[in-house]
Amino acid sequence: MKSKNLQISPAMEDYLETIYLLVGERKVARVKDIAAARGVKPGSVSPAMKKLAAMGLIRYEQREFIDLTPEGEEVARRTLARHELLRRFFHDVLNVSQKNARSDACAMEHYLSDEGVDRLTKFFEFIQRCPRGSKTEFLDRLHHCPLVNPGQPDCDHDCPEVAAMSRTPAVRRSLSDLQPGESGTVAQVDAAGQVRRRLIDRGLIPQTTVEVVRNLPRGSVRILVNGQETSLTTQEATHVVLAP
Repeated sequence: MKSKNLQISPAMEDYLETIYLLVGERKVARVKDIAAARGVKPGSVSPAMKKLAAMGLIRYEQREFIDLTPEGEEVARRTLARHELLRRFFHDVLNVSQKNARSDACAMEHYLSDEGVDRLTKFFEFIQRCPRGSKTEFLDRLHHCPLVNPGQPDCDHDCPEVAAMSRTPAVRRSLSDLQPGESGTVAQVDAAGQVRRRLIDRGLIPQTTVEVVRNLPRGSVRILVNGQETSLTTQEATHVVLAP
């Protein structure tokens, strides 16, 4: 039975990935090693091993070493490749910490489509090979751009957008400036910490259209985002910067 025809749960894929890494590192994989690597009790590993063996993805006999079948190795390699691709994107491109980059990759690796894998791979190919989008220059601009990294010094690249802003600073226009019935397009969430997370979780991300429905008492405003109404405080609304 080919692995591509099997319905393999994310938990089973994680086990296969762990076995693959253990065999590569230690030449063998045992239940206790898998349990330690995954931070679970050995008693919960054995039933999973029996299930994977029944699916033809591992060779397993109780109290014996565990090895992958060719089909199991195929699944493990595919899962690990998706993990590494996502980890690199979160850490190398988005500057997410290594710890969170790994955990975010683990959460997403099982659900990334083949098209998503292909487009992410093409993105890395672009920054690796394109003369005008080279990895060093592109990522250096991204990580040090004062437009999206508050606290960074003025950009020392020849950036016409930043130069124009320094010559004639644009009038800042935020969501709090809109009147009921008016709308705008989100350009940036100029906040940090919990305030930023709250606004992003409300759907206030770049290129999203937001409309003010009505002003509420006690310094709040009712808005329409992606067809759904929600409320913000007036102070929160000042952090939602709109496109000119």
